Order: sequence, then structure tokens, then C-alpha cells
Amino acid sequence: MKETLRLKVDPAVPAGPEFESAMARAAEILRRGGTVAFPTETVYGLGANALDAAAVARIFEAKQRPSWDPVIVHVSGPEMLERVAAQLSENARRLAEAFWPGPMTLLVPKRDEVPAAVTAGRALVGVRMPAHPVALALIRAAGVPVAAPSANRFGHTSPTRAEHVAADLEGRIDAILDGGETAYGLESTVMEPREDGCVIYRPGMITAEQVRGVCQGTVEYFVPEAGARQPEALPSPGVGIRHYAPRARMVLVGGGGAAQVEAFRRTVLEVAAAGERVGAMVPDRFAAAVEGCEARVFDWGRWDAPEELGQRMYAAMRELDAAGVTVIVCPLPKAEGVGLAICDRLRKSARAE
Repeated sequence: MKETLRLKVDPAVPAGPEFESAMARAAEILRRGGTVAFPTETVYGLGANALDAAAVARIFEAKQRPSWDPVIVHVSGPEMLERVAAQLSENARRLAEAFWPGPMTLLVPKRDEVPAAVTAGRALVGVRMPAHPVALALIRAAGVPVAAPSANRFGHTSPTRAEHVAADLEGRIDAILDGGETAYGLESTVMEPREDGCVIYRPGMITAEQVRGVCQGTVEYFVPEAGARQPEALPSPGVGIRHYAPRARMVLVGGGGAAQVEAFRRTVLEVAAAGERVGAMVPDRFAAAVEGCEARVFDWGRWDAPEELGQRMYAAMRELDAAGVTVIVCPLPKAEGVGLAICDRLRKSARAE
């Protein structure tokens, strides 16, 4: 195993000798074909030079990621985008202008220079411009587009802190750029802008309602075929059948209102009675439901603030895993707005292998 360099920076002060020194060291690692984990506004990414096939292969090796799962390329501006994208539709231009830098990934035709491994052999490449001072500074310093899926073992819970990255990838990657906790905690919205509309492959912090205000034509969701197994190449990052999963088994409780709270309480009691070590992701409105229950409780946040739930979701899974629980019981929020992205991640994390 290799030694993983740790570089700590303050994203609130993206300047000065210490910050610039850390950026220079991390950028040099990327330029020479190495791997660097770095914070974005969504989750931590594991980066490598997107135009270097050998470097991209090191991402897949470190994450134990299958070749059929494409990765997202991060750019710092229009000139770098031109090195990756062969062309942009009018809708792609409109979306980039409206939401970049920010948590939106656009699937666009790739240039030949982009290695096939980045796109799992497909003609479209996912590209985004992150809205994080550390991510942007690193990409600019490296001077190359950076391929970066989430910085975790494949299929595991996404990392929102540098220590989450280290828990999965210490000794497997060259460096971790520690910029503190990420702001959103949910991966980017992934979509394909077409001339006649847009297809959302993965919901995220930028909602369908926001997209409809910008995209010309219809906005639809990609729905995988019922009972489908993993294909030879996924059409987009983030649409794997099982993903984002903790070690513990996830049990989700749907519904709404008082009935959902009661179902949540009953589920926690039933799982505990079955001899499991129970963890519970508990929003404020569900707190009374777990009083007196044998469960490790994570204070998930305000039920009426989905952005807060999203930001804390992966940290909750990781903390409960670290506590040794065997089952995590979690209520499902309303599948609308950001809540739709939360439900997407929770349902994928709960799927059986």
C-alpha cells in the first residue's frame, strides 16, 4: 500500500502561501498521473487527469469500480470544457449558463481525446463545473480536466468529510485534500440536454422544477427497466441499481404524517426484537417515536428542511456503521424537490445485492 499524503486547507480563505502550496502539490500529483481526493460542494471526489487513460485507470483500481460505470469530468471554465465536449446543444448552453458553477452534470458528446474508460465506452461524457473554491483552485492549478467520481469504495456510502475518504481509501490513493465538510452532501443532478428537451438520470440539489424553468422542451426522468440487471455500460454516472450503501442493512419507512411516525416506531421495535443492533436516522418530528427504544440514534435534522437532511444523510450512515449497528431504520421524506434526490439515494442504498 502507498502512503497517502494529507493536505489541509481552509475553503473560507482560498488564498495565501499555505493554500497555494497545498494546491501546487496536489496539482502536480494530478499532472503526473496520480490520484487526489478533494472536496466539492456535493461530496468528496477522487480525481485524476481525465485525458490520461492510465490515470483514469487508477481511479477505477482504487475504488474497485467496475468498468461499466462512467465517471464525471470536472472543469474550471469554458476553455477547459472545449477540451472535453465535442459540441453543446442549445439546452446544454442554457443549463450551463444557469447552473454552473454548481451541482449539475451535463451529458454531452465527448471529444476523441477523452479516454473510453471515462464514459464506459459511450459517446456522451458527464461534465460539470463545481462550485467549491478548493475544487476550482485545484483544477485551475492542474490545468487539466479532472475525472472524479465520489472518493469511496465502489457502492459504499459517499464521503462528505476527509475522514470518510481516509476510511475507504487510505493507502490506495496518492493524496487527500482536506477542505472540511461538504455543503450539500448529495451528488449532482445528472441530465442529458437534447435539442427537444432534457432527461434527468439522477436527481440532485438542482430540482426538476428549476430545470423546467431553463430547458426548452419536455423534462423527463430516466426510468430503468423493471427487473433490469447492470448493463455492460451504464448510460450515466449514478444510476447503478445498488449504490451509496452502508454496511448495515437499510430499512426504509414510507408514508406520511402521524401514521408514518407510528410505523417508524413500530419498525424500530420489531427490528430490535429480532435481535438486531438497531440504528435510527431520526428527524426532529420522529424524536418521540424512539424514546425508550433500544436503538443508536442519529439526529438527522429538521423534517421540513430537506436540504439539511441531504447534507447529513451520508454522515448519518457512516456514524451508525461505525457504532456497529446491523440495521439502520430511516423514514422516507416526500419524493419532491430535493426530497426526490434523498429518496433516490436511500432506495438505492437499501437494495439487496
